[in-house]
Amino acid sequence: MGTFLSDLDLSRLRPRLLDVLRDGYSAGHLTSDIVAGLTVGLVALPLAMAFGIASGTTPEAGLYTAIVGGFLVSVLGGSRVQIGGPTGAFVVIVASIIAEHGISGLLMVTMMAGAILVGLAVTGLGTAVKFIPRPILIGFTNGIAILIASTQIKDALGLTMATVPSEFLARMEAYWQALPTTQMPAVALTAVSLAVILGVPKLIPRVPGAIVALIAGTAASMLMPGLVETVGSRFGGIPSGLPTFALPQFRADLILPLLPAALTVALLSAVESLLSATVADRMTGEIHNPHAELLGQGVANMLVPMVGGIPVTGAIARTATNVRAGAVSPVSGLVHAVTLLAVIMVAAPLARHIPMATLAAVLFVVAWNMGEWFEIPGVVRLGKTDRAVWLVTIALTVFADLTVAVEVGMALAALLYVYRVSETSSVSIVTPEYILEGEQHSLQLQDVPPYVSILRIHGPFLFGTTDKLGLATRDLTPLKSIVIVRLRNMTAIDATGLYALETLADRLKASGRHLLLCGAHDQPAKMLHQANFVHHIGADNITPSVQHALRRARDIHAETAA
Repeated sequence: MGTFLSDLDLSRLRPRLLDVLRDGYSAGHLTSDIVAGLTVGLVALPLAMAFGIASGTTPEAGLYTAIVGGFLVSVLGGSRVQIGGPTGAFVVIVASIIAEHGISGLLMVTMMAGAILVGLAVTGLGTAVKFIPRPILIGFTNGIAILIASTQIKDALGLTMATVPSEFLARMEAYWQALPTTQMPAVALTAVSLAVILGVPKLIPRVPGAIVALIAGTAASMLMPGLVETVGSRFGGIPSGLPTFALPQFRADLILPLLPAALTVALLSAVESLLSATVADRMTGEIHNPHAELLGQGVANMLVPMVGGIPVTGAIARTATNVRAGAVSPVSGLVHAVTLLAVIMVAAPLARHIPMATLAAVLFVVAWNMGEWFEIPGVVRLGKTDRAVWLVTIALTVFADLTVAVEVGMALAALLYVYRVSETSSVSIVTPEYILEGEQHSLQLQDVPPYVSILRIHGPFLFGTTDKLGLATRDLTPLKSIVIVRLRNMTAIDATGLYALETLADRLKASGRHLLLCGAHDQPAKMLHQANFVHHIGADNITPSVQHALRRARDIHAETAA
């Protein structure tokens, strides 16, 4: 045991906040972080309440999660701008845990998931989440988005129902039977709230539409009391003041029954937090520390149950809002948590008037934004295997259980990897024609101009390996004006690999550089055409060999110079 601990590199768990403060933190940085923290704190207010309610708990559970969890993620995490808190990904799994094991079971699951995340961070195994193919990730998010939207139909229509079934088909049947109880004031308020949420950012980009809808809906319910159901009529309002800390009841006999759910929560938290941090990296040009990020998420999930909170992870939309608002360090995340706490301390009595229809509208928009619907055409254009994996993942997520979907998804990922690798094997006779053809692919025989940089990808470019391209190109400064990616030694590519190439193409284009691909074998070439990647960078920029790519580079350089 001592040898194992001595082999661990604990320095990689260093929080990014310490690095920021060590490198010099100015008054200007503090001002930017305060403005960003206040902005994202206001954005998080309706979301945290809505996630708490949709999960089957209370609005204050969502708020306490955002406050305590968000604070800890910013203090201990590995990203400069990550915002932690409750997210839509957990709504379904939390609701199912509560239905089966109650609130005490949920608190145990959250703490167990936190311990798993800390273990992944300390051992370095957390990076294994990259071994999830993109079709499976898209299937998860599509399915979760559908489930979140389906849970809000009752409040959006003002239906009168004794209970809402947890299963999707049973829930939809119950909605159909309760349709005659639809209340038009709730429908109207939902429609107006949606219009405000979607319309305000287009008119005033820096003003969060959800906050305007929340204020307007609350004012309407106060002026016309009793017209629609509110937070107060359902939950009795939100407690004012600091959350109460209490150690949850821990039952050893529930550890094994709750372990599958805890593994699911830990996996979802790891995937979403690292994905959110990666999105933030692309927006800021920074590189997050995945080990420290998972440590922050783990500690947050271990401690949030002490205030009655729900699972914590990185929130992509709030993190993006934080970046756009000018955040430069984790201090903005701390300000975000303090902002939410101040709202609870001061304005909690007003929260009882917030209409449930308005919160339903907020979650409808969340479901639409998180669904990644624009990715579906790309998956459909891929091979039958990828389409089947995507459809199975959606079906299991919506109609079965999220835990089952995660377990089957991981099994499919392993089988898909074996299948992709098996496709790369080939046996052929070396002929004089083959040797002659190879000359146009040989770099040693080519004259590379000074304005060209060449990258090469060697081996299968599948999920689990695509991050190497991001690491190799995280700093674009050394790259020349024309970048050639040589695919001669790439034996296979999948949807995750295509996404990595698209990301690189977008980054290079934004920096004023040109991307050329060359030498793709049969399977990669087929995938590039099936996924419409040709239209992404232009057919002329995908060439059969490095010799042709260099000719194309000279043409581009001549056109640019002219």
